Amino acid sequence: MPDLSETHKKLPVAPLALVVLDSAKQLGDEIDRHLVAIRKKENNEWAHAEGIQGYIKDSYLVAARCPRFSSGEGKGEFLESVRGKDVFLLVDVCNNSITYRMNGFLNHMSPDDHYQDLKRLIAAATGVARRVNVIMPFLYEGRQHKRNSRESLDCAFMLEELSNMGVDNFITFDAHDPTVANAIPLNGFDNYMPPTQFMKALLDSEKDLIIDKDHLVVISPDEGALNRAIYFANVLGVNTGMFYKRRDYTQVVNGKNPIVAHEFLGESIDGKDVIIIDDMISSGESMLDTSRQLKEMNAKRVFICCTFGLFTNGLAAFDKAYERCWFEKVITTNLNYLPPELKEKPYFLEADMSDFVADVITMMNHDVSMSNINETSEEIHKAIDKYNNREFLELEEHA
Repeated sequence: MPDLSETHKKLPVAPLALVVLDSAKQLGDEIDRHLVAIRKKENNEWAHAEGIQGYIKDSYLVAARCPRFSSGEGKGEFLESVRGKDVFLLVDVCNNSITYRMNGFLNHMSPDDHYQDLKRLIAAATGVARRVNVIMPFLYEGRQHKRNSRESLDCAFMLEELSNMGVDNFITFDAHDPTVANAIPLNGFDNYMPPTQFMKALLDSEKDLIIDKDHLVVISPDEGALNRAIYFANVLGVNTGMFYKRRDYTQVVNGKNPIVAHEFLGESIDGKDVIIIDDMISSGESMLDTSRQLKEMNAKRVFICCTFGLFTNGLAAFDKAYERCWFEKVITTNLNYLPPELKEKPYFLEADMSDFVADVITMMNHDVSMSNINETSEEIHKAIDKYNNREFLELEEHA
């Protein structure tokens, strides 16, 4: 866990307020629970300090809502004061389970709708809040980050727009292209990665992994995820490989050029366990095709680790692939909405990020250095050492 000792030495910027949009309610409740536990355990010295009110509370959630008229128009409003507070707004732009009625029709909220609601609450908070911070785990329009032809730059425009509205800091996870932060060079932009939580979830699930270069390899499913795979492989001390997607650039299907084939670059994976790591599962077609090819190359087991599990085409294809033994586990974080049926699947593992987000909020609220929160390699090594020593410790306990 990140070292929170610096928060003992520095006063908070302002009283903490966590504003959770409906799209991220489940994650927000967990983060709030961790914030309460952190402050009751770690920072009791600030509880009665002069000039600090409400440091230790039973909840840091601030009631807010975005109601809609029957025409589909909406507004954002706070049901309690945020004046002078350090406001953290949490939104999940990918939650398609939220609905609203317009002209008698039932509509599912799109990323555009969630983004508009976020702007409404920012507009209601700016001018009165001490500071406004946005936690957007899946970066809105993050895949539309560069211009290949005469097209819009939606992600950069979003960041610039929110910056102009008064947002001080942006917190996101596993951004498709972190260099999009160049659009707002005078604002805080923190992009965090979840490899520690992936590894802990995997080690808790599998009891017979051997983590060395002779038994494990980390694979990137395409060239875009290669940096993630290289970092993860280096931390684990194993080798890496990569697939590259050969596409048909003469046609566009569902907004993208269709994949003709996946070509593998790397050494033999015969008899080895494989971890595939990427930022998201969208439809899952390329991920499943990669898993299939790895099993045909005689991989022992295949584990899929993705920060965001969107599953835009449902779970039927994953069910069939699991029955065919193309993969063992799918590990995703709880940073975005996950359909309830996914959590019942025998192949699914959830990497909980709520405690990590609570640590980030705590450190930002105290305005202390965030450097140690990124030192994930040490945490992974600790988890691996504990995992490797488990049989010895179990023998000692029985003795």
